Amino acid sequence: MEINLEQFADLLSIFTIAMCFILKVPQIFNLISLKSAKQISILGLLLEITSYTVTASYNYVNGYSLLSYLEYPIILIQEYILIFLVLIYSKQTNIWSLLITIIYVITSICFLLEIIPRTVLTFAMPMCTPISVSSKIMQLLAIVKAKNAASVSPLTWFISALTNSTRVFTIWMDSADFLLLGNFIVSVFLSSSIMFSSLYYRYYNIKQD
Repeated sequence: MEINLEQFADLLSIFTIAMCFILKVPQIFNLISLKSAKQISILGLLLEITSYTVTASYNYVNGYSLLSYLEYPIILIQEYILIFLVLIYSKQTNIWSLLITIIYVITSICFLLEIIPRTVLTFAMPMCTPISVSSKIMQLLAIVKAKNAASVSPLTWFISALTNSTRVFTIWMDSADFLLLGNFIVSVFLSSSIMFSSLYYRYYNIKQD
């Protein structure tokens, strides 16, 4: 039975969504095991969650195929757990973190219900690429500065690079939205850079020992 490009794109979307169910799981378990978040950039995580939220909301309000962005709600749930753990292990839970959480939840609901006009998301979406880039650069710098990647999971970043790669094709087939395509292409490169950096410093530290 022949599979055309659209069917192949749907299969890739299902594969991508399936992989995203475990995207942050290795990182979460790594933090729980070490009970340390020294090489994890909290600012990078906050930028990342901003990018994910805007992108998910943009896809939703524009009525794009659910298969083309279902991974975002899945990743966001894992991201909430990850940020909570990082705040706990870095002892940064305070009134400010609670206030930021409340503002985030209210803003997200307003986006989804279009209380905040859809045009705001259209203007915000191009910012997701620099925001996503910044979040990954912050994480990369945290690893390089510490010269250690014990708390960083290479597997999480491998899955990130892989799923971003498949999304380049599926977005092209579904909507060919250049804002989304640009975001995913850059993400492939930076996720790969973090993965290789974490592997390098793990090997480097083992060699030094």
